[in-house]
Amino acid sequence: MGERRLPSRGLLVHHSRMTPIQRLPASLTPLDTARSALLDGLEPVAPIALRLAEALGCVAAKMPALKAIPPADVAAADGFALRARDIAGASSYSPLPLIKPPVFVEVGAPMPEGCDCVLAADAIDQTGPLTEVLTDAIPGQGVRRMGGDIAEGISVMAPGRRIRSLDLLVARAAGLEWISVRRPRLRLLDVPADLGHTITAQLIPEVAGAAGAEVVVTAAAARDARSIAAMIDASACDVLVTTGGSGTGRADAVISALAARGAVMAHGIALQPGRTAAAGRIGRTPVIALPGAPDQALAAWWALVLPVLDRLCGLEPRQRVTLPLARKIASHVGIAEIVLLERNAGAWMPLAVGELSLEAIARSDAWLLVPSEAEGFAAGAPLDAYLLRDW
Repeated sequence: MGERRLPSRGLLVHHSRMTPIQRLPASLTPLDTARSALLDGLEPVAPIALRLAEALGCVAAKMPALKAIPPADVAAADGFALRARDIAGASSYSPLPLIKPPVFVEVGAPMPEGCDCVLAADAIDQTGPLTEVLTDAIPGQGVRRMGGDIAEGISVMAPGRRIRSLDLLVARAAGLEWISVRRPRLRLLDVPADLGHTITAQLIPEVAGAAGAEVVVTAAAARDARSIAAMIDASACDVLVTTGGSGTGRADAVISALAARGAVMAHGIALQPGRTAAAGRIGRTPVIALPGAPDQALAAWWALVLPVLDRLCGLEPRQRVTLPLARKIASHVGIAEIVLLERNAGAWMPLAVGELSLEAIARSDAWLLVPSEAEGFAAGAPLDAYLLRDW
């Protein structure tokens, strides 16, 4: 029996009825190279209109110019509506009698014509035969002016930013029912482990939804290349992600299946953890194969999938938080390594470098990537890290 090696795909193919065994190439693909290949020619997806209740976490596209809110002067407090110049000089020592009782208004009610201030109920004395004012006021007191919340013609949600609950508050106040967003379609194909459903297959849809993607989850019927290839479908998605089966185990066959359906651009990434991840394409659709272990899948998700989703969403560059490093980080040259960090007394404390335990993942506040050309960072160095939780 002969055999031949396909170095571009890292496969060892036996000329027999045996299933091909996946092998990593002798030289791992630099992370930057794999990421650049995935992003090459990738453009933001077309905007779609979503109801406000569905838009939370998505990335805003073009936003309409809003009308003035409120559309007219309204009461900003409960009380009596008056004209400030008519009650100038009024005080508890020198009450000012009114010819007729003032109009009582509640918060949000339009101001009566000619009125420009609102006085609290205890500033008006109605116990005697006359209604008296016990204090004066200035124009605009207790009043929200026209356009005080939103000025006419502005847009409060900038394109490229993730939509928050506070943004939806403004949209509802403006009377919007729909909002324009970019929401890429992510298809997740799970390759089930021998022992059944993996926790990674449950994790990835959650983080993908939080990243603003519309997620459809499918599963291969078995771990062999034919079963996996039958479920690889990029026709109705903007990015295809697989979980499990990307390693060099005897039952791993995702790379073989991807090679049969499209192009494998890199298998074996110089990334720790996550070196058995792969990058490919089916037509113009990027494909990322994530390892089945949760720590390796998370690393490859942050390093490979998130940049693709950010590009498809048209997301502005992710913000990072800079803090000094509490303890030295040592890294291996030639491998990009994921570091988990905990905020401790105003500094970043490294929790894990290259190997991410579930405990470290649970405790971490942020993550960063040590470039492959770096040996690490000295204690006290200012480091930019991506947040994993709100502070």
